[in-house]
Amino acid sequence: MGSPGASQERLSSRAPPAYNLCKSSPGDAGATMTDPQSSNHNPAPSPVRAVETVRQLPRLAPRPPDSNKGSFGRILVVAGSRGMSGAAILCASAALRGGAGLVRVATPEDVLPVVAAGNPCYMTAALPQDDQGQVADRAEAAVLYLAQTNDVVAAGPGLGRSPALTGLVFALIEKTSTPLVLDADGLNAVQHQTNRLEGRSAPTILTPHPGEFARLLGLDVPAVLARRQELAVRFAQQTGAVLVLKGHGTLVTDGRQLYENTTGNPGMATGGTGDVLTGLIAALLGQGLKPFAAAQLGVYLHGLAGDLARDAIGEVALIASDLLLYLPAAFRSREG
Repeated sequence: MGSPGASQERLSSRAPPAYNLCKSSPGDAGATMTDPQSSNHNPAPSPVRAVETVRQLPRLAPRPPDSNKGSFGRILVVAGSRGMSGAAILCASAALRGGAGLVRVATPEDVLPVVAAGNPCYMTAALPQDDQGQVADRAEAAVLYLAQTNDVVAAGPGLGRSPALTGLVFALIEKTSTPLVLDADGLNAVQHQTNRLEGRSAPTILTPHPGEFARLLGLDVPAVLARRQELAVRFAQQTGAVLVLKGHGTLVTDGRQLYENTTGNPGMATGGTGDVLTGLIAALLGQGLKPFAAAQLGVYLHGLAGDLARDAIGEVALIASDLLLYLPAAFRSREG
């Protein structure tokens, strides 16, 4: 998303510490980053290409008078597990507050009653589960069918970790052409095989916090924090995904553009706020914004809702569900 007078910046072309971002076969010309534990040779990666620093925020188009609920996106949320039903509720509720026309939550069958009771405005779909109350491998066919009949998939919040879930996330990446927003356990599933994101034709948005991003790169958190912009842009350029690197001054980049967010506060450092962001970005993507613009506006509005909540109740008492209450006011501030 360009902006008038946006400055052109070239991030440092220094090679980052060695990490296995893209696993390539020996002799592959793309094998520019290697795992230091597997090789003593660390060829320098290609320089990070110039990116445009974006400051202007996108806007949603006005809603036509003859709109219907199908006009504003059908969002599938794949989330939740035993003990983590709240993640699914927060994510799906944020998709509703973000303007999505229809939202369906696919969640393990045992937690579906709790999720369904969390909000009467979304639909639910029960998925087969394993003994731990997580989505089982036999759920793949049902999830892929639901993904193909919706406009955007948000996957990861509260899913947990298992080989079956890893397979499910890669099935969404490789067997569907539906735009995909990955967070939380959706990110954990791809941390050792991020190269499999590269060939995806449909938009993909990843929303890691620094710890999750460090795991994706095989680095530690201090290394990520020291060079956030360079590593974020490099990751987006190599994978083709839009990266939302959360934290103070959240970064959004598609490898060509870079936005640093100015909203948000320490009160938002509480469980569930990331689930809200995932649902919000999915809703904006479903309403027709381009992937970078949806992530950029989502990050801004998410932080603004947090700032409005802080102004009303303070930082200490702020919880994730407060963001849902203040998202309407955040949207209103962008109207006109």
